Amino acid sequence: MNLSGSICALATPFRAADDALDLEAFDRLVDYQLSGGTRALVVAGSTGEGAALDNDEFPALVERAVRVVAGRVPVLAGTGMQSTRKTIAQTRLAAAAGADLALVVTPAYVRPTQEGLYRHFSEVAEAGRIPVMLYNVPSRTACDLLPGTVARLASHPMIIGIKEARAETERMRELLELRSDGFRIYSGDDPTCARAMLAGASGVVSVAANVAPAAMQNLAERALSGDSTAVSLADQALVPLYELLGAEPNPIPVKWMLQRLGLGGECLRLPLLPLSPAYHAQAEHVLAMLGLTPIARSA
Repeated sequence: MNLSGSICALATPFRAADDALDLEAFDRLVDYQLSGGTRALVVAGSTGEGAALDNDEFPALVERAVRVVAGRVPVLAGTGMQSTRKTIAQTRLAAAAGADLALVVTPAYVRPTQEGLYRHFSEVAEAGRIPVMLYNVPSRTACDLLPGTVARLASHPMIIGIKEARAETERMRELLELRSDGFRIYSGDDPTCARAMLAGASGVVSVAANVAPAAMQNLAERALSGDSTAVSLADQALVPLYELLGAEPNPIPVKWMLQRLGLGGECLRLPLLPLSPAYHAQAEHVLAMLGLTPIARSA
């Protein structure tokens, strides 16, 4: 797929009364993304509290996204688990639910070798039934998918790219050398995504896009066109949002801001808790500075 631009890693709204999926709020969030120009959506990733979803909730959420999107943009499902067997099963569930691609994170906690990672992703790509985007985020998984291993995986016809969340310039440079018509590089780090896209990354898988989809897509368009001056201005305007979203672990701040925008409650599933009151004024200021106001609901 020719994925480019701002790809939103969607939060998952839950109802305060019973901790169930808030599918009406989820629909509003999807519509908000599409109206803001977001180019693809990730469902049930780490921002979407995928690890906290029940077995029946995961396919239900993917199916809902596919139905609401109705083919307008690709839908990616977060299917990475701690074992290859479970990851293949989850990827097949996503495929059956209609997802276009699987976003597969490196297995957390188990710390496989590079050869183990190569075999893991190869087998998921072979057996998962939909194309795969690799996802490397060592700060969360304690596992780093190295460029040499990515190079071995990049030629697989069912592996279409990598979301790289490491922010170092050198890591992005090494990965960008692996680009081809069938394999693309995506930033997974909002604060450095502009730099990555100016250097040749095809887009960003963004947390900030939940709150500011139009601004993130504008940033991506400017970066992909190589307009460094416009990129700098657009990126600077988003720095307060990046800083706020990093104040407490993701998706704590983003869900509080979505609640203020009328796009779901601030409810998270334990062990995550709502945003600390110490950051509420800062969050309100960021929303005001970006000109973001509550979304009007349809009658």
